[in-house]
Amino acid sequence: MASAEEITIATVNNGDMIIMQKLSKQWEQKTGNKINWIVLEENVLRERVTTDIATKGGQFDIITIGGYETPIWGKQGWLASVDDLGKDYDYDDLLKPIRAGLTVDNKLFAVPFYSESSFTLYRKDLFDAAGLKMPDHPTYNDIKTFAAKLTDKSKEQYGICLRGKPGWGENMAFLGTMVNTYGGRWFDMEWKPQLTTQPWKNAIGDYVKLMQDYGPPGAVANGFNENQSLFSTGHCAMWIDATSAAGRVYDPKQSQVADKVAFTRAPTEVTPDGSSWLWSWNLAIPVTTQKLDTAKSFLKWATSKDYVKLVGETEGWVAAPPGTRKSTYENPNYIKAAPFAETVLQAILSANPNKPTKDPVPYTGVQFVAIPEFQSIGTVTGQQIGAALAGQQTVDAALEAAQTQVEREMTRAGYIK
Repeated sequence: MASAEEITIATVNNGDMIIMQKLSKQWEQKTGNKINWIVLEENVLRERVTTDIATKGGQFDIITIGGYETPIWGKQGWLASVDDLGKDYDYDDLLKPIRAGLTVDNKLFAVPFYSESSFTLYRKDLFDAAGLKMPDHPTYNDIKTFAAKLTDKSKEQYGICLRGKPGWGENMAFLGTMVNTYGGRWFDMEWKPQLTTQPWKNAIGDYVKLMQDYGPPGAVANGFNENQSLFSTGHCAMWIDATSAAGRVYDPKQSQVADKVAFTRAPTEVTPDGSSWLWSWNLAIPVTTQKLDTAKSFLKWATSKDYVKLVGETEGWVAAPPGTRKSTYENPNYIKAAPFAETVLQAILSANPNKPTKDPVPYTGVQFVAIPEFQSIGTVTGQQIGAALAGQQTVDAALEAAQTQVEREMTRAGYIK
C-alpha cells in the first residue's frame, strides 16, 4: 500500500460541495489519505484557480471548474485526462451533453460533480392567493405582470429575485440567457460585439426595471447563494436560476417554503433558443499535481454512482447531486423525492450550446462564449450592468461602455481585424 498523502482541493461554497466535504471523511477513512479543503465564494474561486493553473503554481491537486474552463484548459494541456477511472466508473452512465462538453479530442478532462440548466421557481401559495396561474412556458412579459402583482414591500415580499452580483458566471450567466431569448447575441459572424443592439437594450432594460421595481433592496450584492437564501426564507415570489437549487428549496431542512414551491421552464421572449443555460461544476486535476493517483481516487469516489447513493441515503434523496448520471434519473427513490427531476433532465438535454441564439454566431456556449477572453469580457459587462442596476448609470450608458471595452479586448486578442 502506498503511503498516505494529503491532497489540496479547491471548491466553491455551494450546498452540494458542502455535503461533499462532510461525506469525504468516509473516503479519508477508507484510503488513509487526508484532504486540505480550500472553500471559496464563486468569483474568488474562479480567480484563484485560473491564476494558479495559468502560472503552473501547483497549489491544488484537485480543482472545481465549470463547463466553460474545462475544454479550454484541456486544450492548453493544463489538465490531466481522466479517462482511466476504471470500468466500474461507468462512463456511459454520464449524461451525453455534459460528458461531451468536458471532452476535447476524445479525451475527458474533468468529471461532473453536478450539472444544471436554468428554470423558474415560484411560490404556488402566493400565485393561488392572487388568482394567478403560471403557464408551462412563461414569457418575460408574463413574468413582469406576475412580479407587479406579487410584490408587497411592506411584508418584505418581492415579486422577483434575480442575480445582481457582477461576474461572468454570476449576473451574466442569467443575463446571457435573457439576452439570447430576446433575440440578441454577444458577437456577429465577424466577431463584432453586439452589446448596443436593440435586443440587448430590451433585455437589460427589462431586467433593471424588474429588479428596481419588484426586486429586493441591494440586489447588486446578490448572487446564487444570496437569492437562494431569500427564496428559501419566503422573500421571493419568483426566482429564475439554476435547476440545482431545486434540491435545496424543496428540502424542509433547508427551506421554509419547501411545501409551497412549484417550478416551470425558464421564460422565453422572441425565441426559445438559448433561454435556459447548460452548466456543470466538475472536478479536474491540474497537470502540476505530484499526487495524481490519490487525486484520481478522490475524483472517482466523489462522482460515482455510489456517491450519489451515499448522499441519498445520508442527506435525503432530494439532495442527491443532479444532472450528471442517467442512473440518478432512473432511481425510484430520487424520482419520488424530487418532483422536479423530469423537468431538470429535459432542460439539460434540450439546451443546445451549438445553437444558442436566434441569429448565427461564430461561438458555442449558451450563457457563456467558449473563448478564453470571455472571463474578462463577461465580467466587465457584468460590472457595467451592475452599475446600471444600482442606479449609477443608464442602461444605454452601461451597454455603450461595455461595448467599447469588449471591442478593445477582441481587437487586442486578434478576433477583429
